Amino acid sequence: LYLAAVLLKQFIRKHWEGDEDVTVSVEEKGVIRRNLLASTDDSHRKICTAISMAIASIAAYDWPENWPELLPSLLTLIKDQSNMTRVQGALRCLALLSADLDDTVVPTLIPVLFPSLHTIVSSSQTYNMYLRSKALSIVYSCVSVIGVMSGVYKKETMALMAPMLKPWMDQFAIILGQPLQPEDPDDWSMRMEVLKCLNQLIQNFQTLAEGEFMIVVEPLWQTFVSAVGVYRRSSIDGADDSFEGNYDSDGADKSLDSFVIQLLEFLLTIVGSARLRKVVLSNVKQLVYHTVALLQMTEQQARVHTWSMDANQFVADEDDETYSCRVSGALLLEEVINSCGVEGINAIIDATRERFSESQQEQAAGSAVWWRIREAALYALASVSDQLLEAETFFSLFIYVYAIPIYIIFCDTYAGPHEYPFLCARVLTLVAKFSPVISHTVLQQFLYAAMKAVGMDVPPPVKVGACRALSQLLPEANREVVQPQLIGLLSSLTDLLQQASDETLHLVLETLQAAIKSGAEVTGPIESIISPVILNVWASHISDPFIGIDAIEVLESIKNAPGGIHPLVSRVLPHVGPILNKPREQPEGLVAGSLDLNAPMDVVMVLYDVCFDAVTRIVLQNDDHSELQNATQCLAAFISGGRQEVLAWAADSGFAMRSLLDVASRLLDPNLDSSGSLFVGNYILQLILHLPLQMAQHTPDLIAALVRRMQSAQIAGLRSSLIVLFARLVHMSAPNVEQFIDLLVSIPAADHDNAFVYVMSEWTKQQGEIQGAYQIKVTTSALALLLSTRHPQLGKVNVQGHLIKSTEGITTRSKAKVTPEKWTVVPLPFKIASLLADTLLEMHEQVQFDDDEENEWEEIEEEDKDGDKDLLYSAAAGLSSGRATYDQLEAMAKVFDGDQDDEDDEELLSAGDPLNQINVASYLGDFFTKLWKEDRQLFNHLCQNLTQDQVQAIQTVVVHS
Repeated sequence: LYLAAVLLKQFIRKHWEGDEDVTVSVEEKGVIRRNLLASTDDSHRKICTAISMAIASIAAYDWPENWPELLPSLLTLIKDQSNMTRVQGALRCLALLSADLDDTVVPTLIPVLFPSLHTIVSSSQTYNMYLRSKALSIVYSCVSVIGVMSGVYKKETMALMAPMLKPWMDQFAIILGQPLQPEDPDDWSMRMEVLKCLNQLIQNFQTLAEGEFMIVVEPLWQTFVSAVGVYRRSSIDGADDSFEGNYDSDGADKSLDSFVIQLLEFLLTIVGSARLRKVVLSNVKQLVYHTVALLQMTEQQARVHTWSMDANQFVADEDDETYSCRVSGALLLEEVINSCGVEGINAIIDATRERFSESQQEQAAGSAVWWRIREAALYALASVSDQLLEAETFFSLFIYVYAIPIYIIFCDTYAGPHEYPFLCARVLTLVAKFSPVISHTVLQQFLYAAMKAVGMDVPPPVKVGACRALSQLLPEANREVVQPQLIGLLSSLTDLLQQASDETLHLVLETLQAAIKSGAEVTGPIESIISPVILNVWASHISDPFIGIDAIEVLESIKNAPGGIHPLVSRVLPHVGPILNKPREQPEGLVAGSLDLNAPMDVVMVLYDVCFDAVTRIVLQNDDHSELQNATQCLAAFISGGRQEVLAWAADSGFAMRSLLDVASRLLDPNLDSSGSLFVGNYILQLILHLPLQMAQHTPDLIAALVRRMQSAQIAGLRSSLIVLFARLVHMSAPNVEQFIDLLVSIPAADHDNAFVYVMSEWTKQQGEIQGAYQIKVTTSALALLLSTRHPQLGKVNVQGHLIKSTEGITTRSKAKVTPEKWTVVPLPFKIASLLADTLLEMHEQVQFDDDEENEWEEIEEEDKDGDKDLLYSAAAGLSSGRATYDQLEAMAKVFDGDQDDEDDEELLSAGDPLNQINVASYLGDFFTKLWKEDRQLFNHLCQNLTQDQVQAIQTVVVHS
């Protein structure tokens, strides 16, 4: 019967509606619906679940329009106390349906449904915990939908929830008021549903819930304290069953861990609530004290060799930041500091000190697991290390940052790496976290200990902790201190790398990279040992992008070390050449990865001789997206590094140029998948920057191809990169920008009057989405150049203006289909002026964000708001008093330049372009100043169509003389 119900569900999904050969008739649908409703009382829970899922599948098509009797029937069934199996089946159906309820159904459903659900939840003598939990899950789903609606329909939803809140809060208090029982997963599940409901109420109806919340505070605390005790006995000590990995017939997690995580997440919501955190403040130390207990390693992790014998699992679980008691507890501690400030910091300091003292008492009493609570206390401190370091609480930190580490160095780190590996690992990582305020003497001792541990026969967790500490400490370490130990460390890490598996490779590679950078001078002599191992890791994990990138970064570090590049290139090229020349014979990903290896700038000529022909063939003949992308970037690097010489390196310069043009033609083919063409913009940018004479004769054909590629592009990033190309061509046409506009007008574009109309329509639409300092500078300044021409064609083009906001409430998916977005249409000059003003506003806002004490802009704005309200008068008359200082313009320039330390390969290839030196604020200031002086009428006309904020932004950078 269960199999039949499952097959019926599959049949419904495939044949209930649609164009399938077999479609269920209206009469058959009616029979199936009636029979399914009558079968909800099956005594077997799995069969009941399968039938409920079949009903929910039909409801997705038919309810409510074609099956209006569904809800009344289910409501009748859940009220039938004479047949609990029917109640169970109806609740299961409602639970499935409630997950898909929308704002049209829930407001009418809640007043009818909630009284019945409350009866079930409050009647513990009549209904078992499973049924009560299922009823609560339906409440949670409905409240979630109402919560979403409250953003728009605040009054209506508040009126709907107000009369129901108190009875439900009373019931929640009763359920939470009893101490948590060990080995009772049904009780845990029901409490978890209560916590989920409370979470939704607090998040969405805080004003209403605040008045009733005090009812549940004491019961909630009772649950929390008793849960800590149950969790400690069950999960940490392993004395009771924690039901880890247990699920009910509906697939719901019944483990103690899942309940404790939900409890911590609800406490996180309370602490983060400005209205409710006051109930926590008086007891915040106890909250932290008990939370630290929940951060302990469990018996399963620490005792059953899950972590002690398997470094891979240890690293995987430590790095898992999604779902665990340790992660949720750490997040709660972070929120305690964020919300409670100094009181929160003091609570964490006091609670961890108390737990540390307890561990010493347990150790003195001979406990075998004394180290667990100490490790949890140190883990707690490490999890909030950034916040503690930012706070000026150095006196409180002294105990932990100085006294504890020094104590542990002599008592634990050297004495017990085999007996207490997890504690030693935590100590090492903790010291690395607090390294900014730890004395150099202490750090040096730990650095030696960590470097020694990597090469010793110690348990895997200790090696993991040592690697984590080294990856943080080595970049700031004194090279004179490190270098005597470095060759031994590099050898140990190389050996460790050969033993590592997927989970630990990233950590070891990261540590190896830090070691190479910290002692680059000694890397060259052992390059022959390190490089082959890294290359083998890279080749073995070519399909894993994360490990592949890590390996490449280590090779980059070797390349950048003195004397490292030439032996590395000599080692790599003999292997790469054959791979690229026979790409179809290689394992998946190897060709793309080899191309990624082939772009170190200072050996471009050597690489060119071996790889140029093979790389161009890959672009011309292959369809693999990764290979096309990496080959495009590789060729761009050849051109950027070789410039004009790139043609002289070839035996036949004419053939080389034709090959480069053929590559451009292939990548601009409108029928080529957009992903394969993704980096064509940067490639062609290198061509026009470094081979301008050769490209000049192809400009009309190039523009036509760019337009066709842009019109067929399915990826926004590709369209943006092509817009950057058009912008660079605008600059290259200066001072004859008018001729470039005429050229665009002469080129056709599908569904548009000409290429100029299409390009400007797309450009003005995408300008706000363009990313990258170089790209923003080039496109913004190019728009100013276009506007400065006053070309007659500018006024003939209308483009998309601003979005017309709907005032009709929530925009649902169905409503969006019927009423798509509407935009205003504005003349191109107005749109360009608006975009340029928005750029200034964005820089202004960023400067304010970066420097809260910078108030010149704010003073100007206040003066303008208090003065004449006429925008044109304000824009013209206030120019002299509102001019920006040099420092302000420099600060604004840094808005785009500030992140250039983290440039990607594409931006590095553009670094040599003189346009990269543009100060956008100064450039736009000069542009608007010139326009104000030379064409006051146009200036005023443009300003008249801008917002007051935009006009003020322009006013502040215009220089009046």
